[in-house]
Amino acid sequence: KDLGPQIGWSTVFLAEYAGPLLVYLWFYQRPWLFYGDATAPISETAHIAAACWTIHYSKRLLETIFVHRFSHATMPLRNLFKNCIYYWGFTAYVAYHINHPLFTSPSSVIMYGGLVAFLLSELGNFSIHLLLRNLRPPGTNTRSIPVPDANPLTALFNFVSCPNYTYEFLAWFSFSIMTQCLPAFLFAGAGIFQMTMWALAKHRNYKKEFKDYPKSRKAIIPFVI
Repeated sequence: KDLGPQIGWSTVFLAEYAGPLLVYLWFYQRPWLFYGDATAPISETAHIAAACWTIHYSKRLLETIFVHRFSHATMPLRNLFKNCIYYWGFTAYVAYHINHPLFTSPSSVIMYGGLVAFLLSELGNFSIHLLLRNLRPPGTNTRSIPVPDANPLTALFNFVSCPNYTYEFLAWFSFSIMTQCLPAFLFAGAGIFQMTMWALAKHRNYKKEFKDYPKSRKAIIPFVI
């Protein structure tokens, strides 16, 4: 099937992840174009949120370069524009509100609780990406059933086929709790919907390819989906 002009997976990932990093930090600087004369001090929550956003997308960029091994070299060029519009647009929507001079921070308990959960989820996501990388020898399309390794954060493989998506959603849900920002909750909701679609497809492929695939595993949410 002719899928039209193609572009490398790595190129698409780098573009869709570099954009949110730059766009968010631009709003974080409160340019007059969006906020006018914003003399109110930036809240502690907004500072921490900017750091979390930077950590996430810097991690994704570094993973694209040094960790991920793609089974296909290219994807349709149209995906570049679709993905960038989604990531860059949601970034602007979230960043505008969190960095707004009228933004109100939640309590310290909520903020720091969300921060701890976010960091643990990011570490879990990274752990899953490393495990998946080690399953595929360089330059091959080898596939095997992923199982937990010595890292306790990979134990989620006992319950779901795509714990990387589970941790990704938990990270953004924690970010939303930390900031108490409606656009952040919408971003997390859109993310779990899309990742659930991807996880269900991958779960079906695992069961079709491996006859001994664990029957107790769900796709993305333990015991549920």
